[in-house]
Amino acid sequence: MARLLVILVAVAALIAGIYTSSRYRSPDIPAPPVASNDITGSQRPDFRLGSNTGEMVGPADFSGKTLLINFWATWCKPCVKEMPMLVEIQAEHEQAGLQVIGIALDDVQRAREFAEKLGITYPVLVGAADVMATSYAYGNSTGMLPYTVLVDNQGVIRWQFLGEIKRDELAALLEQVL
Repeated sequence: MARLLVILVAVAALIAGIYTSSRYRSPDIPAPPVASNDITGSQRPDFRLGSNTGEMVGPADFSGKTLLINFWATWCKPCVKEMPMLVEIQAEHEQAGLQVIGIALDDVQRAREFAEKLGITYPVLVGAADVMATSYAYGNSTGMLPYTVLVDNQGVIRWQFLGEIKRDELAALLEQVL
């Protein structure tokens, strides 16, 4: 009986909380951004991160190329799902000047093994706090994954996206930028 009473009180409190928050939320206050800080149109931030092969790599190493920078992790299911498509996109658009760069929030060995297993042919950079700082600098204020940024060949950020990328959306963007 006491357990039932506790459950009823908890449900009543939940309903009261939802009602109160919806009733007193001001419509003049916009909801916070879900995906990121909008940095579209800005010059890309610079960074240097270690790769899964041991070199230090940054966007300046790909000067003159259009960059598709994808932040991911081995434990992120949507990240894993979109990676084969990113490998295909890299192969299809490499001659047009596209360079996909994967930035893993992960352990170097785990990312290395994972990249080999999936046949990832583009550069994979790896880290922890440094990757989070880079992701934040590229507009990902939430730290959620996957997060992707398209940078044109002049170094200007043209697109940001939080979540799994759809091939047709990406293809349309690449047609405009490449």
